Amino acid sequence: MSDTFDQIRTALRREGVETSDFDLNPDVTLPEGRRLRQAGVLAPLIEQNGRLELLLTKRSSALKHHPGQVAFPGGKQDEGDADVVAAALREAREEIGLPTDLVEVLGTMPAHETVTGFQVTPVIARISASFRIVPEPGEVDEVFAVPLDHVMNPANYLVESRRWRGTRRHYFTVPYGPYYIWGATARMLRAWAERMKT
Repeated sequence: MSDTFDQIRTALRREGVETSDFDLNPDVTLPEGRRLRQAGVLAPLIEQNGRLELLLTKRSSALKHHPGQVAFPGGKQDEGDADVVAAALREAREEIGLPTDLVEVLGTMPAHETVTGFQVTPVIARISASFRIVPEPGEVDEVFAVPLDHVMNPANYLVESRRWRGTRRHYFTVPYGPYYIWGATARMLRAWAERMKT
């Protein structure tokens, strides 16, 4: 699997473009001078079940924003965070109990703008050993693993739509078993998959 990690590092060093929740909705006009809040999310890769898997979370259904949605562990950059990478590591420790000393950062993807006003930087990382997953009460309902091969295959992605704020909004999905991975998470994963194929 070391070859896969080398491929990921090489892919992340290539020039990339930022993405957004509006990529599939070109009719949306974003306001000039908008202020985006910085955030970092962690894409933790771990070797288990004889393959490389990506850990994702299912957000608590009690949350005000994005209840029950599949997401990377992560969140907004706080004043005490050195940068968005530090924010992603801190949030992963809080949300899923991931010890920072087990994390090897492989690189970052270009930032992704969300409809909620965040500029999110995906941080791709290798987890060096298994650890006891502890979902944060009230924030995370479940932590689950998806085979990396599944989300790195562009053929597994669909474009779907729904009405949102009076208009039809299109977005990527990459379903896996009972998990409906969509929206910003799917868009960031799709961008990573594209990067790996070039």
